[in-house]
Amino acid sequence: VQLQASGGGLVQVGGSLRLSCVVSGRTSSIYRMAWFRQAPGKEREFVTAITWSGGLTYYTDSVKGRFTISRDNAKNTVSLQMNSLKPEDTAVYYCGLSPILYTDYTLSSNYRSWGQGTQVTVSS
Repeated sequence: VQLQASGGGLVQVGGSLRLSCVVSGRTSSIYRMAWFRQAPGKEREFVTAITWSGGLTYYTDSVKGRFTISRDNAKNTVSLQMNSLKPEDTAVYYCGLSPILYTDYTLSSNYRSWGQGTQVTVSS
């Protein structure tokens, strides 16, 4: 399985960006997809996740009401719509894939495959 992330860029405070992650390969093995982010000097942190079949969604508190995760099973794509962006959202964003139901969806170690990362920069 391979993941290809895209859609990052430079945006001003309050602006919007849409990230996409295309999955190729054995997509039948997907249980959950997620977006994590990593700012300079910080650990990779959970942002949001979605189950592949049922579409259940999970968000970290800091992005609730601003970010929306969605998936298009026909296109093997997971998207992240980010609105009302803040400087603290600046990071490299990674999409991750978990083939198994792990209870703790916020742990990066529970995701087996990763995209290459896409930079999001929010300027003030």
